[in-house]
Amino acid sequence: MKQTIQIGRRTIRCDFGFIFILLVLFATSCFAIYNAFNLIRYNAGPFYLKRQIMWYIIGFAMLMLISRFQNKALFAYIPIVYKALIYVLIYLLLSKLLHRFTGFSLPFAGPVNGAFSWIQLPGLGSFQASEFMKVVLILQTSNIIADFQKKHPNPSVQDDLRMFLQIAKWAVLPMVLILLEPDTGLFIIIGFTILVLLLCSGIRKIYIWIALALVAVLFGGFFFLYFYQNDLLASLVSSYQLRRIDAWLYPEHNYLGSSNQLYTALLSLGSAGLTGHGLQANIVAIPEAHTDFIFAAFGQCFGLIGTLFIIVICLGLDLYLCKMAYNVKVPANRLIIIGTIAMLFYQQFQNLGMIIGLVPITGITLPLISYGGSSTLSYFILFGLIMNMSPTSSRIINISFDILPHWIAFKERFNLH
Repeated sequence: MKQTIQIGRRTIRCDFGFIFILLVLFATSCFAIYNAFNLIRYNAGPFYLKRQIMWYIIGFAMLMLISRFQNKALFAYIPIVYKALIYVLIYLLLSKLLHRFTGFSLPFAGPVNGAFSWIQLPGLGSFQASEFMKVVLILQTSNIIADFQKKHPNPSVQDDLRMFLQIAKWAVLPMVLILLEPDTGLFIIIGFTILVLLLCSGIRKIYIWIALALVAVLFGGFFFLYFYQNDLLASLVSSYQLRRIDAWLYPEHNYLGSSNQLYTALLSLGSAGLTGHGLQANIVAIPEAHTDFIFAAFGQCFGLIGTLFIIVICLGLDLYLCKMAYNVKVPANRLIIIGTIAMLFYQQFQNLGMIIGLVPITGITLPLISYGGSSTLSYFILFGLIMNMSPTSSRIINISFDILPHWIAFKERFNLH
Protein backbone atom coordinates (compact mmCIF):
# COMPACT_ATOMS: atom_id res chain seq x y z
CA MET A 1 0.00 0.00 0.00
CA LYS A 2 0.93 3.62 -0.28
CA GLN A 3 3.36 4.88 2.35
CA THR A 4 4.50 8.34 3.32
CA ILE A 5 8.13 9.29 3.77
CA GLN A 6 8.87 12.55 5.52
CA ILE A 7 12.36 13.90 4.77
CA GLY A 8 12.84 17.04 6.80
CA ARG A 9 9.98 19.28 5.78
CA ARG A 10 9.25 17.37 2.59
CA THR A 11 6.72 14.55 2.35
CA ILE A 12 6.92 11.90 -0.36
CA ARG A 13 3.96 9.56 -0.95
CA CYS A 14 4.65 6.39 -2.86
CA ASP A 15 3.30 2.85 -3.19
CA PHE A 16 6.59 0.99 -2.77
CA GLY A 17 5.20 -2.41 -3.76
CA PHE A 18 3.93 -1.01 -7.03
CA ILE A 19 7.19 0.82 -7.75
CA PHE A 20 9.16 -2.36 -7.00
CA ILE A 21 7.16 -4.35 -9.57
CA LEU A 22 7.70 -1.62 -12.17
CA LEU A 23 11.44 -1.63 -11.47
CA VAL A 24 11.54 -5.41 -11.94
CA LEU A 25 9.71 -5.00 -15.26
CA PHE A 26 12.19 -2.29 -16.23
CA ALA A 27 15.17 -4.53 -15.50
CA THR A 28 13.56 -7.49 -17.26
CA SER A 29 12.74 -5.44 -20.36
CA CYS A 30 16.30 -4.12 -20.62
CA PHE A 31 17.77 -7.58 -20.11
CA ALA A 32 15.40 -9.10 -22.69
CA ILE A 33 16.36 -6.50 -25.30
CA TYR A 34 20.07 -6.97 -24.49
CA ASN A 35 19.58 -10.71 -24.81
CA ALA A 36 18.09 -10.22 -28.31
CA PHE A 37 21.08 -8.26 -29.70
CA ASN A 38 22.11 -11.08 -32.05
CA LEU A 39 18.56 -11.33 -33.41
CA ILE A 40 18.06 -7.63 -34.19
CA ARG A 41 18.96 -6.55 -37.70
CA TYR A 42 21.68 -4.07 -38.63
CA ASN A 43 23.33 -4.35 -35.20
CA ALA A 44 20.72 -1.94 -33.84
CA GLY A 45 20.39 -3.69 -30.46
CA PRO A 46 22.33 -1.09 -28.42
CA PHE A 47 20.24 1.69 -29.99
CA TYR A 48 16.96 0.04 -28.97
CA LEU A 49 18.27 -0.70 -25.48
CA LYS A 50 19.31 2.92 -24.92
CA ARG A 51 15.94 4.13 -26.21
CA GLN A 52 14.06 1.74 -23.94
CA ILE A 53 16.04 2.95 -20.93
CA MET A 54 15.27 6.53 -21.96
CA TRP A 55 11.55 5.85 -22.28
CA TYR A 56 11.42 4.09 -18.92
CA ILE A 57 13.18 7.04 -17.27
CA ILE A 58 10.70 9.40 -18.91
CA GLY A 59 7.90 7.10 -17.78
CA PHE A 60 9.02 7.13 -14.14
CA ALA A 61 9.43 10.92 -14.32
CA MET A 62 5.90 11.21 -15.74
CA LEU A 63 4.59 8.94 -12.99
CA MET A 64 6.15 11.07 -10.26
CA LEU A 65 4.96 14.29 -11.94
CA ILE A 66 1.37 13.06 -12.19
CA SER A 67 1.43 11.91 -8.55
CA ARG A 68 2.03 15.53 -7.50
CA PHE A 69 -1.38 16.62 -8.83
CA GLN A 70 -4.97 15.73 -8.03
CA ASN A 71 -6.59 13.44 -10.58
CA LYS A 72 -9.66 15.70 -10.84
CA ALA A 73 -7.46 18.55 -12.05
CA LEU A 74 -5.82 16.28 -14.63
CA PHE A 75 -9.15 14.88 -15.85
CA ALA A 76 -10.20 18.40 -16.87
CA TYR A 77 -7.71 18.16 -19.76
CA ILE A 78 -9.18 14.94 -21.20
CA PRO A 79 -11.34 16.72 -23.86
CA ILE A 80 -8.33 18.74 -25.06
CA VAL A 81 -6.08 15.68 -25.32
CA TYR A 82 -8.89 13.74 -27.01
CA LYS A 83 -9.32 16.38 -29.73
CA ALA A 84 -5.57 16.60 -30.32
CA LEU A 85 -5.29 12.82 -30.74
CA ILE A 86 -8.31 12.78 -33.09
CA TYR A 87 -6.56 15.33 -35.32
CA VAL A 88 -3.44 13.16 -35.37
CA LEU A 89 -5.45 10.05 -36.28
CA ILE A 90 -7.22 11.94 -39.08
CA TYR A 91 -3.83 13.16 -40.33
CA LEU A 92 -2.61 9.55 -40.47
CA LEU A 93 -5.73 8.49 -42.37
CA LEU A 94 -5.22 11.30 -44.91
CA SER A 95 -1.62 10.19 -45.32
CA LYS A 96 -2.80 6.65 -45.99
CA LEU A 97 -5.33 7.80 -48.62
CA LEU A 98 -2.73 10.01 -50.29
CA HIS A 99 -0.25 7.12 -50.38
CA ARG A 100 -2.86 4.80 -51.83
CA PHE A 101 -3.70 7.07 -54.78
CA THR A 102 -0.39 8.81 -55.43
CA GLY A 103 2.32 6.69 -53.83
CA PHE A 104 3.35 9.59 -51.58
CA SER A 105 2.53 10.18 -47.93
CA LEU A 106 2.20 13.25 -45.74
CA PRO A 107 5.29 14.47 -43.85
CA PHE A 108 6.23 12.36 -40.80
CA ALA A 109 3.36 9.92 -41.49
CA GLY A 110 4.77 7.27 -43.79
CA PRO A 111 3.87 3.56 -43.69
CA VAL A 112 5.55 1.21 -41.21
CA ASN A 113 5.04 -2.50 -41.90
CA GLY A 114 2.04 -1.63 -44.07
CA ALA A 115 0.25 0.46 -41.44
CA PHE A 116 -0.10 4.23 -41.01
CA SER A 117 -0.04 4.25 -37.21
CA TRP A 118 3.00 6.34 -36.33
CA ILE A 119 4.09 9.96 -36.51
CA GLN A 120 7.84 9.74 -37.13
CA LEU A 121 9.71 12.58 -35.44
CA PRO A 122 13.36 12.98 -36.54
CA GLY A 123 15.74 12.55 -33.62
CA LEU A 124 12.96 11.58 -31.19
CA GLY A 125 11.56 8.39 -32.69
CA SER A 126 7.97 7.48 -33.50
CA PHE A 127 4.77 8.57 -31.78
CA GLN A 128 1.72 6.31 -31.85
CA ALA A 129 -1.38 8.36 -31.11
CA SER A 130 -3.62 5.31 -30.75
CA GLU A 131 -1.62 4.14 -27.69
CA PHE A 132 -2.55 7.35 -25.88
CA MET A 133 -6.11 7.32 -27.19
CA LYS A 134 -6.73 4.03 -25.37
CA VAL A 135 -5.73 5.78 -22.11
CA VAL A 136 -8.14 8.66 -22.79
CA LEU A 137 -10.99 6.24 -23.55
CA ILE A 138 -10.38 4.24 -20.36
CA LEU A 139 -10.49 7.42 -18.26
CA GLN A 140 -13.52 8.91 -19.99
CA THR A 141 -15.53 5.68 -20.08
CA SER A 142 -14.86 5.08 -16.37
CA ASN A 143 -15.94 8.62 -15.47
CA ILE A 144 -19.08 8.35 -17.61
CA ILE A 145 -20.09 5.07 -15.96
CA ALA A 146 -19.34 6.33 -12.42
CA ASP A 147 -21.29 9.55 -13.02
CA PHE A 148 -24.17 7.54 -14.46
CA GLN A 149 -24.26 5.21 -11.44
CA LYS A 150 -24.35 8.20 -9.10
CA LYS A 151 -27.22 9.91 -10.91
CA HIS A 152 -29.23 6.76 -11.69
CA PRO A 153 -29.13 4.26 -8.80
CA ASN A 154 -32.09 2.43 -10.39
CA PRO A 155 -31.68 3.11 -14.11
CA SER A 156 -34.35 2.43 -16.69
CA VAL A 157 -33.71 0.97 -20.13
CA GLN A 158 -33.78 4.49 -21.57
CA ASP A 159 -31.15 5.60 -19.03
CA ASP A 160 -28.90 2.69 -20.00
CA LEU A 161 -29.23 3.56 -23.67
CA ARG A 162 -28.25 7.16 -22.96
CA MET A 163 -25.12 5.93 -21.18
CA PHE A 164 -24.23 3.66 -24.12
CA LEU A 165 -24.76 6.56 -26.52
CA GLN A 166 -22.58 8.86 -24.44
CA ILE A 167 -19.74 6.31 -24.42
CA ALA A 168 -20.19 5.70 -28.15
CA LYS A 169 -19.84 9.45 -28.87
CA TRP A 170 -16.33 9.27 -27.42
CA ALA A 171 -15.25 5.82 -28.58
CA VAL A 172 -16.66 5.14 -32.08
CA LEU A 173 -14.75 7.75 -34.10
CA PRO A 174 -11.25 7.00 -32.73
CA MET A 175 -11.86 3.26 -32.93
CA VAL A 176 -12.86 3.53 -36.60
CA LEU A 177 -9.81 5.67 -37.35
CA ILE A 178 -7.54 3.15 -35.60
CA LEU A 179 -9.11 0.26 -37.51
CA LEU A 180 -8.48 2.06 -40.80
CA GLU A 181 -4.73 2.53 -40.11
CA PRO A 182 -5.03 -0.56 -39.99
CA ASP A 183 -4.33 -1.50 -36.37
CA THR A 184 -6.75 -4.34 -35.71
CA GLY A 185 -4.95 -5.40 -32.53
CA LEU A 186 -5.31 -2.05 -30.77
CA PHE A 187 -8.91 -1.75 -32.01
CA ILE A 188 -9.71 -5.05 -30.30
CA ILE A 189 -7.87 -3.99 -27.12
CA ILE A 190 -9.96 -0.83 -26.82
CA GLY A 191 -13.20 -2.67 -27.60
CA PHE A 192 -12.42 -5.40 -25.08
CA THR A 193 -11.53 -2.87 -22.37
CA ILE A 194 -14.74 -0.88 -22.86
CA LEU A 195 -16.75 -4.11 -22.81
CA VAL A 196 -15.16 -5.14 -19.48
CA LEU A 197 -15.93 -1.70 -18.01
CA LEU A 198 -19.54 -2.03 -19.09
CA LEU A 199 -19.75 -5.52 -17.58
CA CYS A 200 -18.48 -4.08 -14.27
CA SER A 201 -20.95 -1.19 -14.34
CA GLY A 202 -23.88 -3.28 -13.14
CA ILE A 203 -25.84 -3.17 -16.39
CA ARG A 204 -28.65 -5.62 -17.05
CA LYS A 205 -27.59 -9.15 -17.97
CA ILE A 206 -29.58 -9.00 -21.20
CA TYR A 207 -27.09 -6.45 -22.55
CA ILE A 208 -24.24 -8.84 -21.78
CA TRP A 209 -25.91 -11.66 -23.67
CA ILE A 210 -26.64 -9.36 -26.61
CA ALA A 211 -22.99 -8.24 -26.71
CA LEU A 212 -21.72 -11.83 -26.56
CA ALA A 213 -24.19 -12.84 -29.29
CA LEU A 214 -22.98 -10.02 -31.53
CA VAL A 215 -19.36 -11.04 -31.01
CA ALA A 216 -20.23 -14.67 -31.79
CA VAL A 217 -22.10 -13.64 -34.95
CA LEU A 218 -19.21 -11.45 -36.12
CA PHE A 219 -16.61 -14.16 -35.59
CA GLY A 220 -18.87 -16.86 -37.00
CA GLY A 221 -19.69 -14.75 -40.05
CA PHE A 222 -16.04 -13.92 -40.63
CA PHE A 223 -14.89 -17.53 -40.61
CA PHE A 224 -17.88 -18.64 -42.68
CA LEU A 225 -16.87 -16.15 -45.35
CA TYR A 226 -13.22 -17.15 -44.97
CA PHE A 227 -13.85 -20.84 -45.64
CA TYR A 228 -16.79 -20.66 -48.06
CA GLN A 229 -16.86 -17.15 -49.61
CA ASN A 230 -13.25 -16.09 -49.63
CA ASP A 231 -13.62 -13.78 -52.63
CA LEU A 232 -16.43 -11.86 -50.92
CA LEU A 233 -14.38 -11.56 -47.73
CA ALA A 234 -11.40 -10.30 -49.72
CA SER A 235 -13.56 -7.41 -50.93
CA LEU A 236 -14.51 -6.49 -47.35
CA VAL A 237 -11.16 -6.68 -45.55
CA SER A 238 -7.59 -5.92 -46.56
CA SER A 239 -5.33 -8.55 -48.09
CA TYR A 240 -2.89 -7.85 -45.25
CA GLN A 241 -5.45 -9.02 -42.67
CA LEU A 242 -6.33 -12.10 -44.73
CA ARG A 243 -2.67 -13.07 -44.93
CA ARG A 244 -2.51 -12.92 -41.13
CA ILE A 245 -5.38 -15.43 -40.89
CA ASP A 246 -3.73 -17.69 -43.49
CA ALA A 247 -0.46 -17.58 -41.58
CA TRP A 248 -2.23 -18.50 -38.34
CA LEU A 249 -4.22 -21.43 -39.69
CA TYR A 250 -1.53 -22.82 -42.01
CA PRO A 251 1.90 -21.82 -40.64
CA GLU A 252 3.74 -24.57 -42.55
CA HIS A 253 2.38 -23.62 -45.97
CA ASN A 254 4.31 -20.38 -46.37
CA TYR A 255 6.96 -20.42 -43.67
CA LEU A 256 9.29 -18.30 -45.81
CA GLY A 257 6.60 -15.64 -46.32
CA SER A 258 3.53 -14.60 -44.33
CA SER A 259 3.89 -17.48 -41.84
CA ASN A 260 7.56 -16.85 -41.11
CA GLN A 261 7.04 -15.05 -37.80
CA LEU A 262 4.77 -17.71 -36.29
CA TYR A 263 6.82 -20.60 -37.69
CA THR A 264 10.13 -19.29 -36.33
CA ALA A 265 8.55 -18.45 -32.95
CA LEU A 266 7.21 -21.99 -32.58
CA LEU A 267 10.53 -23.43 -33.73
CA SER A 268 12.57 -21.32 -31.29
CA LEU A 269 10.38 -22.19 -28.29
CA GLY A 270 10.09 -25.83 -29.23
CA SER A 271 13.85 -26.28 -29.55
CA ALA A 272 14.76 -24.43 -26.32
CA GLY A 273 13.79 -27.15 -23.85
CA LEU A 274 13.88 -26.46 -20.12
CA THR A 275 16.83 -24.06 -19.89
CA GLY A 276 17.28 -22.79 -23.46
CA HIS A 277 20.40 -22.23 -25.56
CA GLY A 278 22.06 -19.58 -23.40
CA LEU A 279 22.53 -15.82 -23.37
CA GLN A 280 22.10 -14.05 -26.74
CA ALA A 281 21.56 -17.35 -28.55
CA ASN A 282 20.90 -17.10 -32.28
CA ILE A 283 19.88 -20.65 -33.13
CA VAL A 284 16.67 -19.60 -34.90
CA ALA A 285 16.36 -16.17 -36.51
CA ILE A 286 13.32 -14.36 -35.08
CA PRO A 287 11.88 -11.28 -36.83
CA GLU A 288 10.90 -8.38 -34.55
CA ALA A 289 12.79 -10.02 -31.67
CA HIS A 290 12.82 -6.79 -29.62
CA THR A 291 9.12 -5.93 -30.06
CA ASP A 292 6.28 -8.33 -30.91
CA PHE A 293 8.34 -11.52 -30.49
CA ILE A 294 10.52 -10.67 -27.53
CA PHE A 295 8.89 -13.54 -25.59
CA ALA A 296 10.05 -16.03 -28.23
CA ALA A 297 13.57 -14.56 -28.22
CA PHE A 298 13.73 -14.80 -24.42
CA GLY A 299 12.38 -18.35 -24.52
CA GLN A 300 14.96 -19.43 -27.09
CA CYS A 301 17.75 -18.38 -24.74
CA PHE A 302 16.32 -19.47 -21.38
CA GLY A 303 13.74 -22.12 -22.27
CA LEU A 304 10.71 -22.96 -20.20
CA ILE A 305 12.24 -21.42 -17.05
CA GLY A 306 12.73 -18.08 -18.81
CA THR A 307 9.22 -17.98 -20.26
CA LEU A 308 7.69 -18.85 -16.87
CA PHE A 309 9.70 -16.01 -15.33
CA ILE A 310 8.15 -13.54 -17.80
CA ILE A 311 4.66 -14.89 -17.14
CA VAL A 312 5.09 -14.66 -13.36
CA ILE A 313 6.20 -11.02 -13.60
CA CYS A 314 3.21 -10.11 -15.77
CA LEU A 315 0.81 -11.88 -13.43
CA GLY A 316 2.46 -10.16 -10.46
CA LEU A 317 1.62 -6.76 -11.93
CA ASP A 318 -1.93 -7.82 -12.76
CA LEU A 319 -2.58 -9.22 -9.29
CA TYR A 320 -1.13 -6.17 -7.56
CA LEU A 321 -3.45 -3.96 -9.58
CA CYS A 322 -6.35 -6.24 -8.60
CA LYS A 323 -5.40 -5.70 -4.96
CA MET A 324 -5.35 -1.95 -5.48
CA ALA A 325 -8.76 -2.04 -7.18
CA TYR A 326 -10.18 -4.01 -4.25
CA ASN A 327 -8.96 -1.43 -1.72
CA VAL A 328 -10.09 1.63 -3.67
CA LYS A 329 -13.54 2.87 -2.64
CA VAL A 330 -14.21 5.62 -5.21
CA PRO A 331 -16.24 4.03 -8.08
CA ALA A 332 -14.55 5.99 -10.90
CA ASN A 333 -11.09 5.15 -9.58
CA ARG A 334 -11.94 1.48 -9.25
CA LEU A 335 -13.22 1.40 -12.82
CA ILE A 336 -10.04 3.04 -14.12
CA ILE A 337 -7.92 0.38 -12.42
CA ILE A 338 -10.22 -2.38 -13.72
CA GLY A 339 -9.90 -0.96 -17.23
CA THR A 340 -6.12 -0.91 -16.91
CA ILE A 341 -6.12 -4.54 -15.72
CA ALA A 342 -8.37 -5.58 -18.60
CA MET A 343 -6.16 -3.83 -21.14
CA LEU A 344 -2.96 -5.28 -19.68
CA PHE A 345 -4.33 -8.80 -19.39
CA TYR A 346 -5.74 -8.88 -22.91
CA GLN A 347 -2.53 -7.50 -24.39
CA GLN A 348 -0.48 -10.05 -22.46
CA PHE A 349 -2.76 -12.91 -23.50
CA GLN A 350 -2.86 -11.79 -27.13
CA ASN A 351 0.93 -11.43 -27.39
CA LEU A 352 1.73 -14.74 -25.71
CA GLY A 353 -1.13 -16.48 -27.52
CA MET A 354 -0.03 -15.35 -30.98
CA ILE A 355 3.54 -16.50 -30.34
CA ILE A 356 2.44 -20.04 -29.49
CA GLY A 357 -0.22 -20.12 -32.21
CA LEU A 358 -3.40 -19.86 -30.13
CA VAL A 359 -4.56 -16.65 -31.81
CA PRO A 360 -3.68 -14.82 -35.06
CA ILE A 361 -0.71 -12.46 -35.13
CA THR A 362 -1.97 -8.89 -34.72
CA GLY A 363 1.19 -6.91 -34.06
CA ILE A 364 0.51 -6.47 -30.34
CA THR A 365 3.58 -6.12 -28.15
CA LEU A 366 4.11 -7.56 -24.68
CA PRO A 367 3.42 -4.52 -22.48
CA LEU A 368 6.35 -3.12 -20.50
CA ILE A 369 8.65 -5.90 -21.75
CA SER A 370 8.79 -5.27 -25.51
CA TYR A 371 10.56 -2.24 -26.88
CA GLY A 372 8.16 0.65 -27.43
CA GLY A 373 8.17 4.26 -26.31
CA SER A 374 4.52 5.15 -26.89
CA SER A 375 3.22 1.97 -25.25
CA THR A 376 5.49 2.31 -22.20
CA LEU A 377 4.73 5.98 -21.70
CA SER A 378 0.97 5.48 -22.08
CA TYR A 379 0.97 2.84 -19.36
CA PHE A 380 3.03 5.01 -17.04
CA ILE A 381 0.48 7.80 -17.43
CA LEU A 382 -2.16 5.37 -16.21
CA PHE A 383 0.12 4.15 -13.43
CA GLY A 384 0.68 7.73 -12.25
CA LEU A 385 -3.07 8.25 -11.99
CA ILE A 386 -3.46 4.92 -10.22
CA MET A 387 -0.73 5.87 -7.74
CA ASN A 388 -2.89 8.84 -6.78
CA MET A 389 -5.77 6.46 -6.10
CA SER A 390 -3.79 4.15 -3.80
CA PRO A 391 -5.07 4.53 -0.22
CA THR A 392 -2.60 6.22 2.14
CA SER A 393 -1.36 4.10 5.02
CA SER A 394 -0.68 5.48 8.46
CA ARG A 395 2.96 4.51 8.32
CA ILE A 396 5.25 7.55 8.21
CA ILE A 397 9.02 7.29 7.96
CA ASN A 398 10.88 10.29 9.31
CA ILE A 399 14.33 11.05 7.95
CA SER A 400 15.97 14.12 9.43
CA PHE A 401 18.83 16.05 7.89
CA ASP A 402 19.66 17.70 11.21
CA ILE A 403 22.98 16.00 12.09
CA LEU A 404 23.98 18.40 14.93
CA PRO A 405 22.33 16.41 17.78
CA HIS A 406 23.92 13.21 16.50
CA TRP A 407 27.35 14.86 16.30
CA ILE A 408 27.08 16.18 19.90
CA ALA A 409 26.13 12.72 21.19
CA PHE A 410 29.01 11.16 19.25
CA LYS A 411 31.56 13.58 20.83
CA GLU A 412 30.27 12.99 24.32
CA ARG A 413 30.43 9.22 23.92
CA PHE A 414 34.07 9.19 22.76
CA ASN A 415 35.20 12.22 24.82
CA LEU A 416 36.08 14.25 21.76
CA HIS A 417 36.75 17.98 22.35
